[in-house]
Amino acid sequence: MRRLFIALIAVIGGFLFTSCGYNTMVEMDEQVTSSWAQVENVYQRRADLIPNLVNTVKGYAAHEQETLTGVIEARSKATSVNIDPSKLSPQAIQQFSQAQQGLSSALGKLMVVVEKYPDLKANQSFLDLQKQLEGTENRIAVERRRFNETTKNYNAYIRKFPKVIYAGWFGFEKKNYFEAQQGADKAPEVQF
Repeated sequence: MRRLFIALIAVIGGFLFTSCGYNTMVEMDEQVTSSWAQVENVYQRRADLIPNLVNTVKGYAAHEQETLTGVIEARSKATSVNIDPSKLSPQAIQQFSQAQQGLSSALGKLMVVVEKYPDLKANQSFLDLQKQLEGTENRIAVERRRFNETTKNYNAYIRKFPKVIYAGWFGFEKKNYFEAQQGADKAPEVQF
């Protein structure tokens, strides 16, 4: 009788454990981590294009050293900020976002400098790099959107009843979104 009771408890416990959604929570948590890795991947692609872009501009605009140095320093800072996907706190995402925003700002200044050099704007290498950079910026937007969608699905899943009970037991916590920088809703002012 005692063995039957233990076996029954084990079966019921196993059923409750598998039906509580634990495996789904693990899978969704991994999807959030994977989405974050893709966000970092496309930002790294942008960072990898920058040295070629800077070197191309250097040949035409050598006396624009301050701008070129600013881009290089911003790239260095942006690539030095790494976040552990299991610790996607609002502060960590904000720190990452600020470093990337600094690089975007430096690139914007570089593009303003480029406007002064018609020969550079016609250079095929520069045009190819510029297209790759534009494509990468689009990829960044897509991957950030995917990350936020994956995070939304995960957060909704672990917060629904009865999953909210089990999620807490197993340490699944709400993840944070990648949000736009303050002021991103305003168009930048460019002066020549």
